[in-house]
Amino acid sequence: MDRFLLTVTGAERLHAELKNLKSVQRPKVIAAIAEARSHGDLSENAEYDAAKEQQAFIEGRIAELNSQLSIAEVIDPTKLNANGKVVFGAYVTLFDEQKEKEVTYQLVGNLEADLAKSQISLSSPMGKALIAKQSGDEVIVKAPAGDQVYEVLSVRYQ
Repeated sequence: MDRFLLTVTGAERLHAELKNLKSVQRPKVIAAIAEARSHGDLSENAEYDAAKEQQAFIEGRIAELNSQLSIAEVIDPTKLNANGKVVFGAYVTLFDEQKEKEVTYQLVGNLEADLAKSQISLSSPMGKALIAKQSGDEVIVKAPAGDQVYEVLSVRYQ
């Protein structure tokens, strides 16, 4: 079984989602099913069908989160002796030489990766290229559009 790497923040977010599903969403959908049942004939009851479908989604997500969290390894980069190198959970500020601008990314696991939040996966081409680099290093990322060249400006752990 593969392990999932999570940052402390990512683990907290998944635990909060699980708690919400169990204590808020699940009771709400159970009440909706009970209400729909009280309307009589279930064979033509769209409310009942929608509530059952929502219940299946919630139960599936609860099972998925329980499974992922049971094998997750939470890593706090502030507790690692990284000596200024890029490690899991680190924030890396880069200078994009093609676009001539600075960009900052956090290196996270696959469950947390979200480019809109500047969180890139450890297993992505960029993530793989950044591991063990440090301030001043040049990073070449192999991309479909061609090699992308970056300079590591800073590495920080929060």
